[in-house]
Formats: sequence, C-alpha cells, structure tokens
Amino acid sequence: MEKSKKIIFLEKILSFIAKKILKRHVPQVIAVTGSVGKTGTKEMIAHLLSDYYFVRQNNKNYNNEIGLPLTIIGAESGGRSILRWALVFLKGAQVAFFSKDYPEVLVLEMGADRKGDLQYLCQITPPDVGVITNIGNSHLEYFKTRASLAREKSILLKSIKSGGLAIINEDDTEVAKIGQQIGEKVLTVGINSPAQMRATDIKFAKRTLRLGNGKSMSVVSGLVFKLNYQGKIVPVKLKYSFGAPAVYSALIALAATEFFQINIVEAAQSLENFRLSKGRLSLVEGIKRTIIIDDTYNSAPKSLEEALMVLGECKATKKIAVIGDMLELGREEKKSHQKVGQDLSKFGVDVFIAVGKRMRLAYDECLKKSKKIKVLHFNNPMEAGLALQEILEEGDIVLVKGSQGMRMEKVVEEVMAEPGEKEKLLVRQELNWQKKPFVQP
Repeated sequence: MEKSKKIIFLEKILSFIAKKILKRHVPQVIAVTGSVGKTGTKEMIAHLLSDYYFVRQNNKNYNNEIGLPLTIIGAESGGRSILRWALVFLKGAQVAFFSKDYPEVLVLEMGADRKGDLQYLCQITPPDVGVITNIGNSHLEYFKTRASLAREKSILLKSIKSGGLAIINEDDTEVAKIGQQIGEKVLTVGINSPAQMRATDIKFAKRTLRLGNGKSMSVVSGLVFKLNYQGKIVPVKLKYSFGAPAVYSALIALAATEFFQINIVEAAQSLENFRLSKGRLSLVEGIKRTIIIDDTYNSAPKSLEEALMVLGECKATKKIAVIGDMLELGREEKKSHQKVGQDLSKFGVDVFIAVGKRMRLAYDECLKKSKKIKVLHFNNPMEAGLALQEILEEGDIVLVKGSQGMRMEKVVEEVMAEPGEKEKLLVRQELNWQKKPFVQP
C-alpha cells in the first residue's frame, strides 16, 4: 500500500530531527533485526548494558520509519493530533540543540516489512554493533523468498560503522553467509555450530507443583547452560527465560558486552534475573489450579516450534495447545500451518485448539495424523477461550500462541486465575488495543 504524502512528510521531519540529535550527542548504537527474537534480544542487551551505561531502547513496536526516530527523540507518537505532533517536534528540537542529558547507548530494534526499510533506518543511524538474530519465514508475504529477506537484513550489517562489531548467529545458514561478506569485526555465536562464543550443556530448570489427591505437575522454570568463549567456561543461569530463543538472545547480549569490554563473568551473572516483557513465554496462573504459558505477543513457525518444545518439557494432567494463525508467511503459509498439525504429537500434546482460518489446515492435518489428540477449531479467540474454560482440569498446562493480529491474549483473559491483573500480566492491554474489535485477518 502506498504511503500518503502526509506520512512521507512526517517521516522526513522525524528523520531530520533524529539525525541532528545523533550528531549532537553521538551515542553508541546497537541495532537488532531478524525474523524472530528481535525484541527479546534487544531487551536482554539493554538489561546487561544498563548496569554500566545510560541506555535507551525502543518501546512498544517503535521499530519502523516513524517509531525509530521517536525512540531517538524520546517521545511518544502524536497519533492523529496535530498539537501532539507539534509537541514532539518541539521536544526533538530541544534535545537536538539544547539538552545535555542523553543516553550513552541506544539499543534499537529495526523492523523490515518491505524492501528498502533497513536502508532507510540505517541511513538515520548507522550502528556501532549490528545483530541479525535469524532469517525465518516471517514477512515472506512481502519478500517471497528467504534469500530475498536475507539480502534485506544484510543491509544492517553492511551499514556498521568502521571499527564496529557484527554479531552473527552461526547456526542460521543465511545469517552465516552474510557474516562471510562483512568487512568489519565479526563475533559468531551458536549452539550447534563451532562458533566463537558457544552455549553447551543446555538444561531446563523445573519446579514441581503439588496438587490435591497426591497429584503433582512439573513446570519449566528457567534454564542453565555453559558459555564457552576464548578457552573459558562460564555458567549462565536464566531464572525466568525458557527455550533456545532465550539462549540465543543471551549469547548475543553477552557478545555485545565484548564490544564495551565488560567482564563476561559479571555480565553472565547479571542475566540471571532478566525477565522478558509480557506475552513472551510468560507463566500465568490459570483457573482450576492450572498453568498458562503465555506466548501471545506474536508467532512464526520457528518461535512456535520452540514454544511447543517448552510445553513438551512439562509434566501435567493434560498438555493443551491453543494456537492461532501465523500471518505474513506468503507462499509458505499453507505448508507451515500443515506442519503444525503434523508435529503436535512430538510434543506430547493432548488437546489442540486451532484458532483462525489458516490454522484450520493444522486442524485437518492433526485429525489425519493422530487419533490420540483431541482436536477443536474456532474462528476467533473469544470462542476458543470459552471452550478452554470447559476443558481445563486441575493440573493442566496450556500454551497459548498466535500472531499479533489474532489477539490470542483474549484466550488468556478468559482462563487466567486473576483477570483483574490482566493489565499487569498480559500484552496489548492499552486503551487503543482494547477499543479494537477482533477482525479475522
């Protein structure tokens, strides 16, 4: 869809102000992009560096042509209000020409929905440290192939300033190829590959919850691994993070601290109490003494597989997967949704609740592949939530996940033990989101 002249004009003003601010204050910039895991990685890097520097990171989904300059300015969107935008411009001018107090480090997530997005963002702020978390199937609706998406993502690393650092996920073949093309210093991370900084001996930490009648359930409660780097082995414990994505985020965050010459042991210790933001593999207490794995922020094939692995590690009366459509997959859409239904039995799922027209493909495949899994389908998250209320029994554990447009947090709202706490615990609870009715994407 073509941008309006007003939006283009707004972007130009914001870009001009952002560049003036960066020229005056000269913060060091860490830029993060990738198909999945961008936000968690950005947050983990900011968490580590905030012990040593004045750090700012993007809030909300401020990772595009408007959101990135707003982050640099330190302002909220003006929305539809001319007055509020005028105040944003005034604040920008004040920061650009008068303010002396400004973050030393900016940790910026950069999104790429279409060709040219990263070129635009990187000309506003070329990074000192550049990160590509991975190249997956997200946004293939616009890029058609992973190779085309990889070319777009590679722009970020090619924009790194002289003397900067490129952090490469060596386990991702497309990212590894990009790393070979970079002239700046490269630090590789990985789990399966012989990367420079590697995680080994990864284990889930678990806790046992006692129920009535002598029953119990086992729930994942963090993970531990060994960091292998330059001949050293450093133990890393993540109390509140689960799955391989958390390990990759931790590796990348620790690699970023190398650029700032921070002690790697101190940095690893700082990660222990890190918490991801809402809707990212968060544990929420459910009704009837159940546990909800809330992963409703967004979804893609890779992140869904990792979430199902976390569910598979748990021991419960029933394992229930409530999964909504994955969006923006382009030509991979049909195959990716069918694969969900084919693979569910590998993770010990007892009940599969499919939500949305695309996830109907997974529903059909699951019916064909497994006679043991109880399978249901609903068109929207509200109906799915009501059905889940009836299915739940004491000791059940439920994974809830789907793309942002599927509004799967509404499922969690229906079955969480303390709905009065939803603003504190769940994603998309702001007034503008609450006013939006669900529309099947």
